[in-house]
Amino acid sequence: MTYDLVIGDRAYSSWSLRGWLLFDAFGIPVKTHSARLYTDELPTLLKDYFPAKTAPTMRTADGTVVPETIAIAEELATHHPDAGIWPEGSHARATARVLASEMHAGFTALRSHCAMNLRVSYTDCQPTPEVLADIKRLETLWSWARQTTGSTTPWLCGAYSAVDAFFAPVAARIAGYNLPVGPDAMLYVNAHLAHPSFRRWRAMGMVDGADQDFYRRDYPRRDWPGPVPLPAKAVDCADTVNTACAYSGKPVTHALELYGRRFGFCNAFCRDKTVADAEAWPKFMALYHS
Repeated sequence: MTYDLVIGDRAYSSWSLRGWLLFDAFGIPVKTHSARLYTDELPTLLKDYFPAKTAPTMRTADGTVVPETIAIAEELATHHPDAGIWPEGSHARATARVLASEMHAGFTALRSHCAMNLRVSYTDCQPTPEVLADIKRLETLWSWARQTTGSTTPWLCGAYSAVDAFFAPVAARIAGYNLPVGPDAMLYVNAHLAHPSFRRWRAMGMVDGADQDFYRRDYPRRDWPGPVPLPAKAVDCADTVNTACAYSGKPVTHALELYGRRFGFCNAFCRDKTVADAEAWPKFMALYHS
């Protein structure tokens, strides 16, 4: 089945991150259509996805339009029952749905004070009492989920599932704003930062258009606390080890250098997302190790 997915800026659109993870983390192919937030691009694009008015919005092969991440998750689970979008056991599945529903509707103080920005991390954001209350509620829910489902993985209800995709932007906020959480919650945050799909999304977000002033904050900055990218850099496209892009198979026109070797790509975005986090891209790493 073919899907289309409308998304906003990858660095900033937390809802779009949730929606995209519901595809990439579960191996479901999707064609994305990106629109820049706070411009006419999104409402113009969504004219073809009536009655949607927000990103993400999904459209199925038969033309069914599905806005909202809760609905997207349920539709994908219906069409792909073996993908593991929700936990298999009834108790774990119910627990996951409870948490995803609260995430979908709640934590407004955290969302308002700590707008997701995957391009920076701060040493301190002066969280308000309301934000700290949201953090405490998150820790309560995460601990309860792991205990009641008996999860022995880094994830809330066993294997990675839709509920973890729903909390991925929260993990990004905790990491980005250095919010105070206990060691168990930080282990969960770190699992998100290291998840392959999250790393791919953030790598694209690092090079997905100019910074949005709306998300700019004046807090002191620190290095991003997730995995440290390999030291790749953009260079002239000459003497590359490959003549076809590892992603598209098209002739190379742009290149990066990594540990003295040059690798080619079919466009600037393919190169730049790889420069941002080379290890996030299995096809590139297969080429690198070949």
